[in-house]
Amino acid sequence: MLLWLIVTILAYLFFGLASLGDKLVLAGKAHGAPKSKSYTFYVGIISLFVVVFIPFTKFGFPNATELAWIALDAIVHILGLYTMFLAVEKFDVSRAVATIGATQPIFIFILTWLFWGPQAMPAIDILAFILLFSGSVIISVEKNIEVTGDYLKITLLSSMMFSLDYVFSKFVFLDLPFLLGIIWIRIFVFLFALVFLITKNSRKEIFSKQMISNKKTQGAFLYAQACGGAANFLQSFAISLAPIAFLATVNSLRGIQYVFLFLATLFLSFLFPKILKEKISKKIIYQKIISIILIVIGLAILVAY
Repeated sequence: MLLWLIVTILAYLFFGLASLGDKLVLAGKAHGAPKSKSYTFYVGIISLFVVVFIPFTKFGFPNATELAWIALDAIVHILGLYTMFLAVEKFDVSRAVATIGATQPIFIFILTWLFWGPQAMPAIDILAFILLFSGSVIISVEKNIEVTGDYLKITLLSSMMFSLDYVFSKFVFLDLPFLLGIIWIRIFVFLFALVFLITKNSRKEIFSKQMISNKKTQGAFLYAQACGGAANFLQSFAISLAPIAFLATVNSLRGIQYVFLFLATLFLSFLFPKILKEKISKKIIYQKIISIILIVIGLAILVAY
């Protein structure tokens, strides 16, 4: 099996676990849940923990071109996080995250063509991409979703920022070894997260007593970020390994994240409803099964060919 495929599957397993933690934190606004600015700030600050990998690489300073790509990647990453958390704050968690994730493969496909031109890709791999993308869309679709101009503006902006994150990080990994590239990207993410400390209102939100002292929020946040950190590291590694033509395919595998999240939510809803309870009907289960079948077939094609 292709190494980038294995790494991507592992990444989305951890993204699924992180999404579960995000649900517990961001859906519980009545229990001291952080707002978009504070959540983005703390996620950005935690990024600095990547410096623990410095002893495992030949550390050095990037040149001007590499530094530009690193800075651009860090900026769009922070903007992607902020707009995603803003969407989650204003709209339903699962719907907002699903919309952002489902539209990314389209943006990435377009961006790879804009930056690198048409990429040669076997017809069988294109079929796998279509199946994986279809499975991701089907599993994330919600009935009676309220689509407003504000909803589309925020979710699509977030999706575009994360898509640019894919492309810019690929530029970084084409020039720098993976560990060195990810270390510098996360250092800049940390630096740009500090921008949220400039305004008084942001500082008040970030260092609010409710945010700092709520142990349930802290526990769920740390769990989500531990899983999210592992997921981002593995996803970045997959991006560094995958050919340019397959960047959209890497992202279309996000459906695996929704499968993991669905199964975890199903488990908690039935056995621990006090922790997390969601309405799960037969129609929803059939919808998820169809999407899972499409994702499995798409994966089988990638593995076989």
